[in-house]
Amino acid sequence: MAGKSSILLDVKPWDDETDMERLEEAVRSIEMEGLTWGASNLVPVGYGVKKLQIMMTIVDDLVSVDSLIEERLTVEPIDEFVQSCDIVAFNKI
Repeated sequence: MAGKSSILLDVKPWDDETDMERLEEAVRSIEMEGLTWGASNLVPVGYGVKKLQIMMTIVDDLVSVDSLIEERLTVEPIDEFVQSCDIVAFNKI
């Protein structure tokens, strides 16, 4: 049985002008075998800026979180919305 992990990501927009609905759509548009997107919410960070916190479940053997962030979440076309991503919590399940 393959191991799974539950990960909470902080996805930060460029500024308060970023359309957070489109940012979330862009994030959720990433599809990979072994990746399941979960619940999300917007968290205020200050100066009118909000970040997207989103849960995802991965199959450890199929998905590398680092490459997901570096090769999918912070490159074109998603980098139009996403400034950076940070792992808030990483739990084996």
